Amino acid sequence: MTLKVLVCDDQALVRTGFVTIFDAQPDMTVVGEATDGRSGVDLARRLRPDVVVMDVRMPVLDGIAATAELAGPGVADPIKVLVVTTFNLDEYVYDALNAGASGFLLKDATPLELVAAVHTVARGESLLAPAVTGRLIGRFAQRIRPATADGSPAAEALTPRELEVLRLIATGMSNSEIAGTLVIGAETVKTYVSRILTKLNLRDRVHAVVYAYETGLVRAS
Repeated sequence: MTLKVLVCDDQALVRTGFVTIFDAQPDMTVVGEATDGRSGVDLARRLRPDVVVMDVRMPVLDGIAATAELAGPGVADPIKVLVVTTFNLDEYVYDALNAGASGFLLKDATPLELVAAVHTVARGESLLAPAVTGRLIGRFAQRIRPATADGSPAAEALTPRELEVLRLIATGMSNSEIAGTLVIGAETVKTYVSRILTKLNLRDRVHAVVYAYETGLVRAS
């Protein structure tokens, strides 16, 4: 199966680099390029790509608003969005994730990491660059809605082990890393993650990270 990718970025050099990387993959093809969020939304709705690679700061309609139109709450047929942006745009990423983005990656990622991120999002999984998990999500989520862990619905809804898994998810650990830390099987971790998302009515793993910081279950260092 060939994955259809739409690249949305207002910088020509960045777009060209992304297109070159994706088109070089045997299982990927770039179906379109957009220079602003509005044209990105229009193209995505018309072309129905498997993944939209979205910048944040763009003219006409920014990447956050464009993501909300494509994948936000209430969208009947959402399209998967991977936000790829520079580290100095920290303050936008929390909003992008809440707008429905399935993942976030820094623009200094390697081509292999970028390709892997698209595959991850296309599979219906979520991705958050571990390097920014604590620094970024923790900082802005706590500023927006500080809370205590004891007052979190998770403290009542989840078992102690599920709470432990949620905290490890929020640190940026993968399922295999969580399995190694807790000395349990990877399939068992997948079961815990599924239960956590269901019990807390969370959209995906990225949303779980935001939730953990928002409610004070995890605090930025």
